[in-house]
Amino acid sequence: MARVERVADTTAHTGEGPLWHPDEGRLYWVDIPAGRLHRYDPETERDEVAYETDGVPIGGFTVEADGALLLFTRGRVERLVPGESTTERVATVDADTRFNDVIADPEGRVFAGTMPGSGALGDLYRIDTDGSVRVVVEGIDVPNGMGFSGDGTTFYLTESASRRIDAFDYDYATGEIANRRSFVETPPGDGVPDGMTVDAADHLWSARWDGGRVVRYDPSGAVVDAVSLPARKVASVTFGEPSRDALYLTTALAGRDRSVEGDGAGALFRVTGLAPSGRSEFRSRVAVG
Repeated sequence: MARVERVADTTAHTGEGPLWHPDEGRLYWVDIPAGRLHRYDPETERDEVAYETDGVPIGGFTVEADGALLLFTRGRVERLVPGESTTERVATVDADTRFNDVIADPEGRVFAGTMPGSGALGDLYRIDTDGSVRVVVEGIDVPNGMGFSGDGTTFYLTESASRRIDAFDYDYATGEIANRRSFVETPPGDGVPDGMTVDAADHLWSARWDGGRVVRYDPSGAVVDAVSLPARKVASVTFGEPSRDALYLTTALAGRDRSVEGDGAGALFRVTGLAPSGRSEFRSRVAVG
């Protein structure tokens, strides 16, 4: 039976992008508008702010092959060595808005979505390992959680405002995505699909903003499980711990009060007792240039 624990009673405005760092045995996550990178250590049960910008939002991040972190902010990609207080610019993106969710692919490229802006929708970018940047999907109404199937042939992308998770054919060798089609469409009033991850059985776990839970889908798109949290805005999800058998979830207060958003709004949660476990996320290998 699944066990839900509140492991860090934070009050994040928008807790997002949790990612397990295998070298450190700790979980990193962000509070987007605050520009804070949190780090949770399950051994000590301590959550701390590992890095903070000067007010620039951090939309998402990846773990590099050498253990550094790539932070995706507003039009910039910054390299951060854990424990240091300064970053180094890796890439600049011609975008007027901040990044949102990001993910590394098997070859170390990074797919990164940008938020809609004034008069324009968001886009999906791909940052290649040589630091070059290109738009691969245009006109997305809030690009969000992403993932890959276990056989490396399918790429998943969440379009939150349209309440959809789409699937694409994915070419491992080139990083190209094609043949977009709907995988899941959520009905109105069922919460908004947000961050996601794919487990070892190729099932998708999709966080529900304003839905108070995370939903598990089988490879056909059918709902097979769900875990509820004491927070309306469940923003993102990932597997952590050495065996990837713990599901971590970030939540949001979104500037409101817990009496409205739930007793656990803005906190970090861990769910154990699930089967099967997750898979390790890929590491980015983006050159500094």
